[in-house]
Amino acid sequence: MPVISVPQDFNSEELYVDLRSIFEHSLFLKCEGFNFAGSIKLKAAAEMVAAAERDGILRPQSVLVESSSGNLGVALSMIAASKGYQFLCVTDSRCNLSTRRLMEAFGSQVHIITEPDANGGFLGARIAHVRALCASDNRYVWLNQYANPGNWKAHYHRTAPAIAAAFPLLDVLFVGAGTTGTLMGCARYFRERHRPVRIVAVDSVGSVTFGGTPGPRMIPGLGTSVRPPLLDESYVDDVMHVDEVDTIRACHRLARKGFLFGGSTGTVVSGAMDWLAQHNAHELTAVAIAPDLGERYLDTVYQTNWTQDLYGEDILDDTDRLTVGSRSI
Repeated sequence: MPVISVPQDFNSEELYVDLRSIFEHSLFLKCEGFNFAGSIKLKAAAEMVAAAERDGILRPQSVLVESSSGNLGVALSMIAASKGYQFLCVTDSRCNLSTRRLMEAFGSQVHIITEPDANGGFLGARIAHVRALCASDNRYVWLNQYANPGNWKAHYHRTAPAIAAAFPLLDVLFVGAGTTGTLMGCARYFRERHRPVRIVAVDSVGSVTFGGTPGPRMIPGLGTSVRPPLLDESYVDDVMHVDEVDTIRACHRLARKGFLFGGSTGTVVSGAMDWLAQHNAHELTAVAIAPDLGERYLDTVYQTNWTQDLYGEDILDDTDRLTVGSRSI
């Protein structure tokens, strides 16, 4: 019986969903949403905070500040509340309302950026706001998830070894690309310490992470408007880009079978199924990482008016059509 005294001490590493009965290919989905922060970002948040404490960067009077589309902000809000720090999250208008309310419930401040930067992306504008805050008061401590090695080390030391232990004969791993912390940590682990595993990054259409053409993206979690400093493409074997229409359809197809996952998971599953179909990979052992669950997306991904206003009234008329619009580079 697990007994904990701080919320970050609990995280389920051993739950997988076999998607064979839902989609036409076998895929084991590693569920990372079963912790008190509700997402895989708990690992990176805990690692980065611990490193800042060891290095003497964080002090009792410090105010943590971070740019986040949502999940890392929730994780840092929870850890800050547990440890007695103040936390300010800089997010943007795409952040789910429930996510913002969660951060505020933990006692955190939330600044919402409503105007994109000169390149049309919100990430640059968020980072500029963080830099301005830090310049205005030396109490602010920016962990900088986009360049902090603790981001990828958390997954090198925890996520990847857990997958390797569960699937010693793993052939291919699908990982969503946001800050690329999860991607880089897992890719480094399997490149350096395990049998050869094909690493497939899954990104959103409109993201510039892998050199794609910038475009509007409404679902937070994956994709960037600024190339992540953590990314080293030499560790990535393939990249799949997924249109948000296919993200929505994958999420709803999973929900119709009783599995409510977040937008990032819908993107990863859609990209994975497209890759598996292209490679006729029925005999491969494949795992994908599901970063969070779906409750925070009830007002967006699972809200009819929201989806139809953005993607058209017929978006869910053919939910079983999963990979239309997906492409690989």
